[in-house]
Amino acid sequence: MPNKTLISALEEALMQLERKLSPENKDLVNNWDAMVEKYRNEDYVFKVRDKEIRIKTHTESLSHTQIAKVSLPKFKAWGDRLRWQLQENIPGEFPYTAGIYPFKREGEDPTRMFAGEGGPERTNRRFHYVSLGMPAKRLSTAFDSVTLYGNDPHIRPDIYGKIGNSGVSICCLDDAKKLYSGFDLADPKTSVSMTINGPAPMLLGFFMNAAIDQQCEKYIKQHKLEAEVESKIKAIYAAKGGKRPAYQGPLPEGNDGLGLMLLGVTGDQVLPADVYQQIKTHTLAQVRGTVQADILKEDQAQNTCIFSTEFALRLMGDVQEYFISNKVRNFYSVSISGYHIAEAGANPITQLAFTLANGFTYVEYYLSRGMDINEFGPNLSFFFSNGIDPEYAVIGRVARRIWAKAMRDKYSANERSQMLKYHIQTSGRSLHAQEIDFNDIRTTLQALYAIYDNCNSLHTNAYDEAITTPTEESVRRAMAIQLIINRELGLAKNENPMQGSFITEELTDLVEEAVLTEFDRITERGGVLGAMETMYQRGKIQEESLYYETLKHTGEFPIIGVNTFLNSKGSPTVLPKEVIRATEEEKQYQISMLNDLHAHFADLIPKELRHLQEVAIQNKNLFEALMEACKVCSLGQITAALFEVGGQYRRNM
Repeated sequence: MPNKTLISALEEALMQLERKLSPENKDLVNNWDAMVEKYRNEDYVFKVRDKEIRIKTHTESLSHTQIAKVSLPKFKAWGDRLRWQLQENIPGEFPYTAGIYPFKREGEDPTRMFAGEGGPERTNRRFHYVSLGMPAKRLSTAFDSVTLYGNDPHIRPDIYGKIGNSGVSICCLDDAKKLYSGFDLADPKTSVSMTINGPAPMLLGFFMNAAIDQQCEKYIKQHKLEAEVESKIKAIYAAKGGKRPAYQGPLPEGNDGLGLMLLGVTGDQVLPADVYQQIKTHTLAQVRGTVQADILKEDQAQNTCIFSTEFALRLMGDVQEYFISNKVRNFYSVSISGYHIAEAGANPITQLAFTLANGFTYVEYYLSRGMDINEFGPNLSFFFSNGIDPEYAVIGRVARRIWAKAMRDKYSANERSQMLKYHIQTSGRSLHAQEIDFNDIRTTLQALYAIYDNCNSLHTNAYDEAITTPTEESVRRAMAIQLIINRELGLAKNENPMQGSFITEELTDLVEEAVLTEFDRITERGGVLGAMETMYQRGKIQEESLYYETLKHTGEFPIIGVNTFLNSKGSPTVLPKEVIRATEEEKQYQISMLNDLHAHFADLIPKELRHLQEVAIQNKNLFEALMEACKVCSLGQITAALFEVGGQYRRNM
């Protein structure tokens, strides 16, 4: 009898505890065993956008050991299980601490190939070199400072010397067509990232039109219309005069010429309007990639602002509205960037806090314009730096957790909008001009942080970037770093190696708390825009940069081959054998090609620019007008026209 009484009392206590559990938490507890069983099965089945995905749950080592892709804790107590699911959980489940997808994408490494030098042809050749033989083409584009500030190539001394240096020179639609020629921009395995901010909407307009014209070209070939189209193009140039643009030099290996047929014209000039519109609609729904376009971090850290902050935000909002109305689902309208904040000197906590705060500011702005969070949330992406500091080991975990909780609990966003997608680039600031061979070691450790933390995309810096634009040899070595980790390193076959580590969990909690504390400091200063008025972010970045540099120069912060473990010669700064620069021929061609463009479209350019200004004044969607203006106008012309209606950037002093 006493046993029955005890059992009844225990059952009653259990029922009371169950009643205290929320329905969601009760489901987590009850579904634990079923979840474990799914990962024990040979195949794991899940859906992405209504498409069924079947993944093997284990890989086999050379020793025939079955290595689990996702390892689960062996908790027995409900409290332990529930606490773990609420704060950690499996990859692909809220709060996405371990990753936003159940498993990593197969057949596509997170490798992103970064290039930008000279004219579009030279960078196109580098893109084909680094992507040759790769199943997925993940391109990342660096632009020269002339392009970054929205200018055209020109003989002006302050512009001429910068054409095609430290980035590619792109000033018109034809440049974009040549830059990405030979890559099918509507192929699901092609993804393009563009590191551009102030003039981002214009470069995005060039890119989208280049992608549309590629698909027009495929349609022309499919329907054997080459002769008819070529005849139309010749007639256009015969009537208007001018020299038709062409790809300079031979095509590189891997470039089949896709995108070059319609140089000098656009698809709507040679195809029926209904056919062109159909191709345009389909292409916009297919293109994959990212445009950086993060104007807040430009003011705070990198400085390539060209328009007033208010007008730049409006342009960002117009791009996102256009994406929503045209069902552009696979292209990110902004890459909210912490990388440049870190490169300017911020520590990893400040980088993460400022970046997430900027992200929430964009969310609030888009909501204020009446956009649905579930329509724009999935178009937001993030970009972080990975250095050597311990906090970098958990930067992705903390970012995913904070973003997911805020999006669900504050904004009532759906699952897709809760998932924070991010790109990692290894730290450029950690590359040193002394003992440059050691830079690859630092980059390898930073890449390991990123891959273990389940980043969605990764770029590894070349060891010689401290002294010059990377060579083909150094770029190949940089790519090999992440390929070796992904394909050879045994532990990397597991996709949640960080989970269960005491230090990882403690670091995650510490960094999360520090980020939330920084949010409070920003809120006290009137939010992100209010803090920018007093230059709070810039001041904090400068203080942290000074602290790091002081410790580096005193030797308190050891850097091997720089301030300790010097070689017998004292580890002097390495001088490059060759400094890669744009050639005179490349610069002159960019200028002459641009003059030909201006002459050829002389009748259309004033109309398009005037229409663009009218759209701005009438508060209509500017990106819709930009898509048309980018077909005939150059970058500098559009920038100058928008300065008149949107205002030029002036730093707050």
